Amino acid sequence: MNQAVNADTQAIVVEDIFPHAPEIIWKALTSGELIGRWLMAPKGFEPVIGNRFTFQTTPAGQWDGTIHCEVLEVVPNERLSYAWRGGHDSNVGYGAKLETVVTFSLSRADTGTRLRLVHSGFVLPANETAYRKMGEGWKTVVKKLDQVAAEQASPQRSH
Repeated sequence: MNQAVNADTQAIVVEDIFPHAPEIIWKALTSGELIGRWLMAPKGFEPVIGNRFTFQTTPAGQWDGTIHCEVLEVVPNERLSYAWRGGHDSNVGYGAKLETVVTFSLSRADTGTRLRLVHSGFVLPANETAYRKMGEGWKTVVKKLDQVAAEQASPQRSH
């Protein structure tokens, strides 16, 4: 199957407006310690183009659960993009081969910052399970991101 033509790919898009400055959201997006609080703990993450890092999730079949990422774009306080690759050719459903890109875009809004998350490159039907589960998962992750950003915006607040 020729994947050079992306006619059969789908993207997950989640948008929200946070009552925080872009710099606050950016810090939560680009600090390994903070990423671990709203997504998963990254191993080796740095917001530098070409930097390779991993996330670890539940293994399945021939896949060891490692998500291999590479930073593709860094525009401070505006845009962060990285490759998100995982799965194994022999898996069907959860853990199927996945070669996607996650992009976070920030822009000023009247009440704070608009976040647009696009996770693109899901090949259907092969990536149907990941597309469906991650479509719901990213909504939860974005809510957690807002909570982490709120804590950064007012660190003196007691929890």
